[in-house]
Amino acid sequence: MKTISLILALASTCFAAEPALFIGGCGGVYFVAEPGELVIEVEKRDHNRRDTRTELRAILAGPDRRVLQEATIPDDGKPRGSGLGPAKGCRLSARVERKGVYVLNITISQDRYGEHAVWGFRSNCPKYIIETARGHRDARHEEPIVLASPDRPADVCFLPRQGAFSVEVDGLPKGAAPPQMFDSTGALVATLDKPSHEFIAKVAAPWRLHFPSAKATINIDGVTRWDSHDPHPNMACWTPDLKSWFPFLENRWLLTPYSRTIYGQKDVTFQVRNDSRKERTIQLSIEPPAKLSAEQVKLGRNKTGTITVACPSPGVYRLRATPLDDSGFTTYSTLTVKTGEPPAVTVPLVLKPWQHENEQFGHLADFPTENQIYFDSQNKPFILTGSGITTLRDGQWTTTKLGSALTSKVTFDKDNTIYVLTSAGLSYSTDGGKTFTACPIRRTGSFDIEQFSGHNILDGPPPILRYTFRAKDEKLFWRRIHDLELFLPKKVDGRVVMGEPVLISKLCIGLASHSGIPASIVSRGSKVHVAWGEATDPKVKVPGLPAYVATYDRTTKQLSKPVLVGYGAPANDVHNSPSITMDKQGYLHVLGGTHGRPFPYARSLKPNDASGGWTEAVPAGEDLRQTYIGLVCGPDDTLHSAFRLWKNGEEPFPASHYATLAYQRKRPGQPWEAPRVLIIPPFSEYSVYYHRLTIDRKGRLFLSYDYWSTFWFYRNDKPGRRRTVLMSPDGGETWKLALTKDLQP
Repeated sequence: MKTISLILALASTCFAAEPALFIGGCGGVYFVAEPGELVIEVEKRDHNRRDTRTELRAILAGPDRRVLQEATIPDDGKPRGSGLGPAKGCRLSARVERKGVYVLNITISQDRYGEHAVWGFRSNCPKYIIETARGHRDARHEEPIVLASPDRPADVCFLPRQGAFSVEVDGLPKGAAPPQMFDSTGALVATLDKPSHEFIAKVAAPWRLHFPSAKATINIDGVTRWDSHDPHPNMACWTPDLKSWFPFLENRWLLTPYSRTIYGQKDVTFQVRNDSRKERTIQLSIEPPAKLSAEQVKLGRNKTGTITVACPSPGVYRLRATPLDDSGFTTYSTLTVKTGEPPAVTVPLVLKPWQHENEQFGHLADFPTENQIYFDSQNKPFILTGSGITTLRDGQWTTTKLGSALTSKVTFDKDNTIYVLTSAGLSYSTDGGKTFTACPIRRTGSFDIEQFSGHNILDGPPPILRYTFRAKDEKLFWRRIHDLELFLPKKVDGRVVMGEPVLISKLCIGLASHSGIPASIVSRGSKVHVAWGEATDPKVKVPGLPAYVATYDRTTKQLSKPVLVGYGAPANDVHNSPSITMDKQGYLHVLGGTHGRPFPYARSLKPNDASGGWTEAVPAGEDLRQTYIGLVCGPDDTLHSAFRLWKNGEEPFPASHYATLAYQRKRPGQPWEAPRVLIIPPFSEYSVYYHRLTIDRKGRLFLSYDYWSTFWFYRNDKPGRRRTVLMSPDGGETWKLALTKDLQP
């Protein structure tokens, strides 16, 4: 033991004397740590190009993603334009009890692309892989490697794409010797004396790109940018030391989830995954002993399997996975079994890095969570999944296979016929979802379909909107122009007939439906009311995107003139889809879509009529940075809205801004109440929740959501999604994490 401590102390002293290699971008590092002390020193230098607070957040987590230590390197305090500031640092350490993959996560406040600071690290761990991973952009994903230490040499070691690939290098210091490329055998294959070079890799083994002066921006096919055939897309993994390389990419999701918390003795399933290019056998073991469904899993290339821990007793378990090959790789997940009941949640739920609903509250949704939940006239739940449509039958979730869905919405008419838009058309079922028949629809664009939002009971098949893209604006990224058409299918002799579409607008901005799922249609009787936003002439100054409503009368077959009900700022932004609903008296209610501004709200002056006048549009609150509307109307005519809400300079991220998931309501005759935050994210900067608000026939609210961080490093670390459901049984007063028992008819 004394010998180990002495070796670690000497290693710590040695690496502390070495200068850190500074790099641009955010991201982090994965370490294969042996038992003993793991020490990591992080440094940051600010560019001081802006008057912003640039703080680096460093998080060290274990193989089970339990956060072990967190540190902040503050802004250097230098004025704008003062140039590259001095190096400031922090130190993180952890006692490693069991070998596994440890994680260092790096983010920088108000700098999700890592353009305004550079960072580097030193560690006593000899095996590590850097993953350069900035925040997302609304463009093709690329993660160029940026070296920012011109006073020293450095290597970029990477796993090349097998076959042909190109490398581009720019930003080299003037007069610096050109970089050199060495293949997997160590042979010099080229001196990069021009900006771009082509190479061919015959085997999957690391190459080394050497820089005499480590200042450059590097792009490599299959490493910093990807095609569909690349084996590890969106993962810019490399190391400056060939000896530090370990088989991370083929093992990064070897065993997931990294941790699981349950209450009560029940079977717990983990996923085992083989991302290598060959068949492998994975050895499984658990400490302390518990019954496993298998001790080995054989998997073909890019295949997954499962391992089940059978009804473990209360305690903390380590489930270890080790490929039976010569890689030497091994890691583990942690299972925590507790007695009693999971703790009640209170909002806001404060998500923490790698500590979401299960890790904090022991919550595991026992129903499909791929999409939001809809309820038929008998209040029976239906959910679209990748396999089809899923519902409860005899207390069990069962799925009827369907073609791929064109929207995630499910709707029902007064006869309880089920309708879903699929690749086959408008698919409908008259036997509770056991079988479906399809009425074809021409697929020339994207679609929306009327769904139940509180008081719209369909007499027959749902109205459908088709958005056909016609043009985009090269100067205004979010300006899109679509034809908007209304289909009015009907039943004829027990069959659904689609009919010809009615043109609503040739200037529709489009539909933003991935978050909020705004309702574009609401109807009652023969009246069908459509809400949409329109693109405007960029040369004409307007307060925002105009939100229009028009009514089509099935009886007279007439479409009313569009009525402008409000403006959602900014103009010409496809995010700004309005949402429409109606109350029990038939009055129409519209929230105009915005992108980081208050939603404008208006109500019709006549029930079931868009042409009878509207109240003046008023904001749903002052200085609210709202986006992505979800809107429903309760049994008492209270309006309920869910949306993304930005916060700036507030806890828990006073150095930056962050996006919350929030809820707001408007009682009849009252102004909109102040928003209530439901979810606080684990990271600052950009977030989105892909939230979808629905309501059942009792007026209970169901909010499906999936936290999505802008930072690729955090998203890449876990395969799949984290979607779950909050529900409110009392009109937004209280919220809980939903289980199947909450979805029973």
